[in-house]
This record gives sequence, structure tokens and C-alpha cells, in this order.
Amino acid sequence: MNYVFRFVAATVVALIVLLSIVVEAGPHTHPLNEDGALTLLERTLKHDGIYTHRISLDCFSYGTEETTDAYFQFVLRENHSAKCGGDPETSPVIDRYRVYRQSGKIEWLQPIEGKWRCIIPRKSGRPNPSRRARLVIVLVLKENRL
Repeated sequence: MNYVFRFVAATVVALIVLLSIVVEAGPHTHPLNEDGALTLLERTLKHDGIYTHRISLDCFSYGTEETTDAYFQFVLRENHSAKCGGDPETSPVIDRYRVYRQSGKIEWLQPIEGKWRCIIPRKSGRPNPSRRARLVIVLVLKENRL
């Protein structure tokens, strides 16, 4: 009887340890490919509402600028069309992002300092410091244009 109890207890402990390892590994156990990285970036930008008050989601496009073993670097450009307005011969850069293959971490190139800043996906009810920094930059740029 004592032997059976020890066997069952050891099996339960082994299952708990194994399940905690599987759960901790999460969805990024395999490195992201380019399509997966772009999907993650789009979903994060939409969820956090980073461009909600700045530009319509239909009025920008993504392009891959750089691909390394560690990350994909994407550029967001304005679409100039009849719907979005602007000179159709140009497509100005809005922002640049890096999406890391292994972790899924997203970084944004802060244009004034030229430094990459980590984007922390916003949880409901919690402000995103990266988004707040962007809004300050947008406001400063708008003031300088006036």
C-alpha cells in the first residue's frame, strides 16, 4: 500500500513539473517566420490603438527592411491614394519596428533619439508607456509645424 501511494505521488509531481514547463514555454517555442512576425505586429498595433487618432489603418502599409537571425525589421509607410490623400508618388515613413523571432518582443525606433524602445503590449485598463511617449512626440511635432 505504501509503495502504491509513493508511485502515485511521484507520478503526480512529475506531471505537475512537466505541465509547468510546457505552459511556461508558451506560444513562442518555435521562432516566428516573417508572416507570423508581421501578424503579431499588426495585432499589437491595432490592440493598443497606437495609430487610432493619427491615421486610418487602411492608409498605411508594411514593408520588410531587414531580416536577421534574431529579428525582422518592418517599416510603416503612408499610402497615398484617392481615399487617403497625399502625393501618390511618395510614401513617407511613419515608424519602424523590430519583431524578435524567438521571444516575439517588439521594439519601436524612437526617431528623435534614434534608439530602439521596447513596446509593452497594453493590458486592459493599464496605459502603455510606449504609446504615451509616442503621443508626446506627435504633439511636439505638431506644435513645431504650427
